[in-house]
Amino acid sequence: MKKITKIVLASGNAGKVREINKLFANSGIEVIPQTDLNVPEVPETGTTFVENAIIKARHATEYTGLPAISDDSGIEVDALNSRPGVYSARYAGEGASDEDNNHLMLKELTGVPEAERTARYQCLIVFMRSHTDPVPIITQGSWEGRILEAPQGDGGFGYDPIFYVPTHGCSGGELPLDVKNTTSHRAIALNAMLEEFNKRKYI
Repeated sequence: MKKITKIVLASGNAGKVREINKLFANSGIEVIPQTDLNVPEVPETGTTFVENAIIKARHATEYTGLPAISDDSGIEVDALNSRPGVYSARYAGEGASDEDNNHLMLKELTGVPEAERTARYQCLIVFMRSHTDPVPIITQGSWEGRILEAPQGDGGFGYDPIFYVPTHGCSGGELPLDVKNTTSHRAIALNAMLEEFNKRKYI
């Protein structure tokens, strides 16, 4: 089985790039964000996390000729009927900032008691060796918590500052990166992906 030495990451999100490179640091794989290779964005037209991840991975590997890895992730809030889900990045509209999205979520949850602010991050990761790969590797991770009433901490990205992590007694925005890389939804899914790579002798 041919070893994998380079993978294009179907994202230009700086936070995701940092997390994934940190986790892949000892794998022998160089992870290159698609923005470094001038890969254009592709519309995320799927209605599920896995559909969007496949769309992005297939696009990146077809454009570059390299194997590609992609994640689609978001947050589900029980009091919002599992919204925003796949629309997490554009919850407050196309081009919305993390602050815009956080502000809207806090506004929609005004008056909701702590016990009913339960939420979880979901992450689906897809790996494709080529754009015609008929059996992509798919892994999943989830991270349970609840939504705070105000942001805490300035680390992480996305909804991290308003996502309370009960196991650590702080927000995702207050967690050190090395701790987040062992507990988050993305860490769980990525570690499962590395296990699959080892099983298939890709690394």
